[in-house]
Amino acid sequence: MPQSRRFPSGRVSIVGAYESPRRKAPGIHPFQIHAEVIAGALSDAGLSVADVDGFATTATFPPEAGWQLSIAEVAEYVGLQPRWFDSTDLGGAAFVAHAGHAVAAIEAGLCEVAVVSYGACGRSGPLPYPDYNTNATGPGQWEVPFGPSTVSTYALAAQRHMHEYGTTSEQLAAIAVQCRENASKNEHARYRGPLTVEDVVSSSMISSPLHKFDCCVVTDSGGAFVLAATERARDLPKRPVRVLGFGEAVGQVQMNQMPDFTSTATKRSGADAYAAAGMGPQDIQAAQLYDSFTITVAMALEDLGFVPKGEVGGYVQDGNIAPTGRLPINTDGGGLSSNHPGRRGALATIEGVRLLRGESPGAQIDSLENCLVSATGGSLSATATMILGV
Repeated sequence: MPQSRRFPSGRVSIVGAYESPRRKAPGIHPFQIHAEVIAGALSDAGLSVADVDGFATTATFPPEAGWQLSIAEVAEYVGLQPRWFDSTDLGGAAFVAHAGHAVAAIEAGLCEVAVVSYGACGRSGPLPYPDYNTNATGPGQWEVPFGPSTVSTYALAAQRHMHEYGTTSEQLAAIAVQCRENASKNEHARYRGPLTVEDVVSSSMISSPLHKFDCCVVTDSGGAFVLAATERARDLPKRPVRVLGFGEAVGQVQMNQMPDFTSTATKRSGADAYAAAGMGPQDIQAAQLYDSFTITVAMALEDLGFVPKGEVGGYVQDGNIAPTGRLPINTDGGGLSSNHPGRRGALATIEGVRLLRGESPGAQIDSLENCLVSATGGSLSATATMILGV
């Protein structure tokens, strides 16, 4: 690849980050959460709204209270007038994608300080709303009549993984148990109490083979982070966390178009992130992996090259994802125990930043030099992967 087309590894940093402590916010509009977290992230960065000339968000899901022109609505509410903006909607992967796009925009001179923000009331939203992808015309006509939901599509992947490789419910449960253990130290986590493998596999079946505790929590919340050129970051109060690598990829939306239920577009987004950073899976010291369901984590561990395909069950069962293991993951408790308002990519990024700064509210691991963040949207549909470093 010509030098001019290479990702500007390390030249842009995340300089501020803030996660809302809210987990239940009845009567609070999601845009208010945006305002709170943007203010928190800018304060963390030692900057003000007047410094911001780039903005990225998406607020198209009903619990996010936006619709068409959602980014303009949020910007208006919080008082931003960006000259660069991005409302790319990739489901839960959107905010990691926004970070990569912001890096490119800053490097290209389109903006100097960019904020990526997310807010949603997935728990307290006042109106009932359908699952995404429920349009009965166009491609949806081939699946909607059969009643798929987000959880049932992920359950198809879990069932196939079990069929192909002998993965067990107990092995997937080990992922939820580790996330809960990490959350036990996080004062803001939605759930902090003890959780065992037996608790997971004996909890209610939601969509076979996924049990209640194989599924993420449902909360209200949000988060924001600020990006600026690394050179500028040296004058700001917090230690900059450099964006070393980035990749994004789209697979499919309809499950009937997924060629292999046991592998996702994470394989491609991860490969691009590694190439941009000049690294490989063997170099990664920790990871924040999208955990909408336990199977999401399991497939990401394989697709990102941390474990050979089909061997993830034994990998997690042997403690490799614990804080003392080969690859600590989801150190704040993740979406399975801490916080999942509807899309978690922004929150996973924030925890990657906090971990590298020595500020994780959960299982802090000292002396780390890098952390991978990978997010998944839709029905294992779109992914974005980023490598952060200090």
